[in-house]
Amino acid sequence: MSDVCFNAVGRRKKAIARVRLIPGEGNIIINKRSIDDYFGVETLKTIVRQPLTLTDTLSRFDVIVNVHGGGYTGQAGATRHGIARALVKADEELKASIKKAGFLTRDPRMKERKKYGLKAARRAPQFSKR
Repeated sequence: MSDVCFNAVGRRKKAIARVRLIPGEGNIIINKRSIDDYFGVETLKTIVRQPLTLTDTLSRFDVIVNVHGGGYTGQAGATRHGIARALVKADEELKASIKKAGFLTRDPRMKERKKYGLKAARRAPQFSKR
């Protein structure tokens, strides 16, 4: 392990990602698996890499992520949020471009709770005249 590493936490819906940036060749490891093994869909891989490609630091850092909770999309968003925060810790000059792209903003949208008398958050039982 290297002496220099930057840690950050990213969140999205119920997913929480703990991100560690280490100077390296650009490997992204999520829950001890490569990004290609963990995220099967190409769009999720793109979401995770967005802060690194925006700042041209894709080949400068190795990214090690521990993520739990939520689904794959939420986990990808949480990982992106954590990587963006870690990049700001690594180099404060990158903050303006990352902030402008909206990667530092925590997405506040959460699942709406189920209400009593309904089948889901807003789904009512089927209406029958008789």
